[in-house]
Amino acid sequence: MAKIDLISGSWTDLVFENRNQTYGAYVLRKGTGRRNVIAILSVILLAIACQIGLTLKNIADEAAARRAAMDQVTELSALEQKKEAKVERKEVVKQEQVQRVVEKVKSSVKFTAPVIKKDDEVKPEDELKTQDELMSSKAAIGTFDVKGNDESGEVLKAKEVIATEPVKPKEEENKVFDVVEQMPSYPGGNGALMQYLSSHIKYPVIAEENGIQGRVICTFVVERDGSITDVRIAKSVDPSLDKEAMRVVSSMPKWIPGKQNGSAVRVKYTLPVTFRLQ
Repeated sequence: MAKIDLISGSWTDLVFENRNQTYGAYVLRKGTGRRNVIAILSVILLAIACQIGLTLKNIADEAAARRAAMDQVTELSALEQKKEAKVERKEVVKQEQVQRVVEKVKSSVKFTAPVIKKDDEVKPEDELKTQDELMSSKAAIGTFDVKGNDESGEVLKAKEVIATEPVKPKEEENKVFDVVEQMPSYPGGNGALMQYLSSHIKYPVIAEENGIQGRVICTFVVERDGSITDVRIAKSVDPSLDKEAMRVVSSMPKWIPGKQNGSAVRVKYTLPVTFRLQ
């Protein structure tokens, strides 16, 4: 049996040989091969266009997700820099005050506490005075050696005053700071925080069906042990998104607590949580 190419129109001539070719069926079948080629090319081009469209959509979605993550990191960094700029460090004041009577000073001999040492390690001025030497001398015993008038005057005194921090009352221990010297931070930094949020947020079905998206601003308190308490919504978008943001923030692991003057304190923290439909 001869091989017939159905795409070409030769088979039509074979079928309608010695027949009426002016009939409409001959003209219709004569163009079948061309129409088949056009249909096949159209299907291929449509498939290529769909594939390109899906690839471009995936690239756009990935770029949007990266931009959203970078926006959150930038916003967190800006908030931390703004708070750190307001920190004022208070240093512990240490004062030394010496009272001296310079008009009439009585001679005094430094009192040396008994310490067992080798003879070659003892300085002459640190040697213990004998009882006879003390009785025969008119000098008094003081904190250091002073040459003055043996008959009258007062012993030169030294007084050291060290200012220490007062004991913090219980109300101050429970104070929540807005800005401290060392702000609290998520273990691993802002990148780890963004990764935690993106992997634990479950987009509410109601919000997804209604096309609701936006950024929920949450505030919470980082306790002295790093735990998260008092989670609140500072800026609402939708009740379902607000509830999910509070759930994820409340379930975060312990943070590195903030410090003020070297001690861990309670610090209020603001965190934006972004919901974006893909």
